[in-house]
This record gives sequence, structure tokens and C-alpha cells, in this order.
Amino acid sequence: MGCDGGTIPKRHELVKGPKKVEKVDKDAELVAQWNYCTLSQEILRRPIVACELGRLYNKDAVIEFLLDKSSEKALGKAASHIKSIKNVTELRLSDNPAWEGDKGNTKGDKHDDLQRARFICPVVGLEMNGRHRFCFLRCCGCVFSERALKEIKAEVCHTCGAAFQEDDVIVLNGTKEDVEVLKSRMEERRLRAKLGKKTKKPKAAESVSKSEISEETPGPSKMKTGKPEETSLDTREKKTNSAPKSAAAHGITSGKAAKRSIADSEESEAYKSLFTTHSSAKRSKEESAHWVTHTSYCF
Repeated sequence: MGCDGGTIPKRHELVKGPKKVEKVDKDAELVAQWNYCTLSQEILRRPIVACELGRLYNKDAVIEFLLDKSSEKALGKAASHIKSIKNVTELRLSDNPAWEGDKGNTKGDKHDDLQRARFICPVVGLEMNGRHRFCFLRCCGCVFSERALKEIKAEVCHTCGAAFQEDDVIVLNGTKEDVEVLKSRMEERRLRAKLGKKTKKPKAAESVSKSEISEETPGPSKMKTGKPEETSLDTREKKTNSAPKSAAAHGITSGKAAKRSIADSEESEAYKSLFTTHSSAKRSKEESAHWVTHTSYCF
């Protein structure tokens, strides 16, 4: 059973107590957050994107995740809030001139200083290595240190000049409290977008129905003949056709009026006999032959 050879075991070797919680090295955690992709766990390479919760990803990894959602991955939970490529923003990062990268350690006989950051703040010059708080603007993707935004207060981006609001500022790799605040903002933003889409749909349907009704029931201007030239020609033809008719009708009425006026006038019988409408100018039935057409001009 052991304990041979005069060995004396101690209490902690025989009694099993509660396991100690393993503490994560802060330096290793910072290196993993700021130098590696959250999805693929590969080194961050441009183009680099960030989500609405402030986590860093390789754009290729995000696209692969969105295309291959069927496969269940352990790291997929970290990006479960990313529903489309619109939920991430491509970052505009400023290179650190003091960072050599892999060029200085081609032989493998040199120590890589992981505390030296690849990117810096373009305003203050602080290195983006996790020791200083950094944030980016969701409207344009420019990255700054939080100190630069506090010291130089402006409503316009320091590099590109784009206007932004407080909701557009997102902290990169923030604390749990920062993540909770960003999560609540993200949910509110998405609810607003859904409500906006719902309100736009009925408006579009109403406009379409109104256009259909207007096409089916044309107005008074459309009920007439379509082109103004055709209408003018038709009106001219109608006027020219109606002109002689009106003239003839006027002549007939004037003749009748003249005849009536002579017959009804109070002139002498000698003057009235000069006209064919007088009774003396008319023949009786006995005097007129059957083959002769009776007219007022035949005597």
C-alpha cells in the first residue's frame, strides 16, 4: 500500500481537498485578445473587422462562419450575435513604425516581443496592446484610444471627418460591464431597424395601391383624347363641318321669316301680288294638269 522504506506521508498527500481555481495569466489573455482572431484563433491579418460587442475577427473567418452555419463549432458561440456581414465593421488601423513583425526573427534565434503592438493610436501615439483602452467608430471604422477621444472632444472623426454620436463609439475588448452596455445598445438598434422596416412596408403597399387605382380610373384630362394635337384637329373639323350647316339653317330660317313677313305685312294687295306667295299666283286643282308638277313658279 506504499509508505515503504520509512517514508512518512503528509496530510495534503493523503486527504483530497477542493481544487484550486486556475488563474489565467493576464499577459497571455491580453495577447490572445489583441493579436488573435476570436473565431479562428489565428493571428489577426488585414482586413480586420470588429463586431458590435468590440471583439476582433479576421474578415475571412467571419465570412466562412456565415456561410457554414450548419457545422457546430465551439468557438461559434462567440459570434452567435453576428447574423450578417453588416453586423461587423472593417477597421481602419494605423501601423506602428516600431513594430518589426516576423522580419527580425527569420532564423528563430530571437525572442518575439509580444508586448510590442502592431497598431497605434493616430492621435496620441499609444500602442494598441491591451494596456490602454481603445475604441472604434461604427460609422467609419477608425480606431482611437479612449484618452484621445476624452482629451480632444469633437463630434467629428479625427482622421476622416465623419460625424458620429455617442452610440457609435464601441470599446474594443472591454470589460464585462462594457460588454453588457454594448449588448443592450445592439438590441435596441436592431429593434429600431425592424420597426422601421415594418413601417416602410405598409407605406409602400399604400403607394402601390394608389398608383393602381389612378391607372384604372383616369381623371377628366385622361378621359379626353390623348394628344393635344389630335384634339385640336378634331375640334377644327367639327367647326368646319358645323359652319355650313349653321349657315344653311340660318338661310332657311331667314327665308321663312321673309315669306311670313311679306304675307303678314299690311301692304296693299297690288304689292303683295308681285310675290309668289300671294293667293293670286297659285292655281286651282282644275287648272293644273295631272302631269305638271305644281310649283309656285308655273303659271
